[in-house]
Amino acid sequence: MKFLLAPVSWLYAIGLHIRHKLFDWGMLKSESFSVPLICVGNLALGGTGKTPHTEYLIRLLQDKFKVAVLSRGYGRKTKGYVLAKQDTGYEEIGDEPMQYHSKFNDIYVAVDENRCEGVKNLMAFAPDTGVILLDDAYQHRQIKPGLNILLTEYYNNYKKDMLVPAGTLRDVKSAAKRADIIIVTKSPRVLLPYDKRDIINVIKAKPYQKIFFTYIDFQELTPITSAAKATNLQDIKSVYLFCGIANPYPLEDYLKRKFNTLITNYYSDHHHYTDEDINVILDGFDSVIGKNKIIVTTEKDLMRLTKASFIDKFDNVPLFTIPIEVRFNDKNEERTFNNLIIDYVRKNS
Repeated sequence: MKFLLAPVSWLYAIGLHIRHKLFDWGMLKSESFSVPLICVGNLALGGTGKTPHTEYLIRLLQDKFKVAVLSRGYGRKTKGYVLAKQDTGYEEIGDEPMQYHSKFNDIYVAVDENRCEGVKNLMAFAPDTGVILLDDAYQHRQIKPGLNILLTEYYNNYKKDMLVPAGTLRDVKSAAKRADIIIVTKSPRVLLPYDKRDIINVIKAKPYQKIFFTYIDFQELTPITSAAKATNLQDIKSVYLFCGIANPYPLEDYLKRKFNTLITNYYSDHHHYTDEDINVILDGFDSVIGKNKIIVTTEKDLMRLTKASFIDKFDNVPLFTIPIEVRFNDKNEERTFNNLIIDYVRKNS
């Protein structure tokens, strides 16, 4: 199949190369801003961990600077610039921005397809902003970040992938040269030196690029409903997992290691749940044999349920969510990364 689709990928690559050259030669303009801009992005279609890495940056910076996050707001039902307010729902800004807005009280969260206009609107509203995190803006050459962070998965790094439709890349591999920092995500928790060296040799970073390795750290299951709060997790044998994310398999693997039985129900990334979906989920949970069972979903999926009437349908079932955070495999690398980020923001504020 990849062989058959390769010609389409080659044509797509030609178009992308031409576009990048037009920006490189200045025929298409990139706009710079005085406020520090940190872009978190990837070359693949999704699943590299942009959301938890953006959250890592928020935690790192929020006590020292006024932080804002600007995203496209994928899957929202609005257009143009929208600033998240107290009563904002995910349909107005999208599930990932809604997650930032729900978890962090002291930051600004905004969405705009046009990142340049989004930055201008944010700075007009909040001139005290000390740093703006551009969520998933690596392909938006119209804006020029001061620091580009490129994410790539450990088990499927961009050097081994192909452009869509033959692969999962949405940009050419040479676009990686614009990155200041490359983070290899979803690495094994215990990363052996020779495995790390192999990945570094495959990526072949430029002299000006720093490479770091992170892994997913699943947090404790968080009860959402009253039935969940009354549940003793030590008694649980079976889990019914439903989610609509790009890559659910690390979560699946984690839950398989913790519980005897795992039943999964996967939807497409950013899936808009319907009444029929919720009925299927609840029926699927009811069909799980035994009483010692729970339902688990992701934080991102929860954003698509909380602000809708769907969440009320889970009142009588033990619904849990599972937060995730990223950790660096090497503590020295973590300190180096943190210092790079903080020094960049301080020097450019």
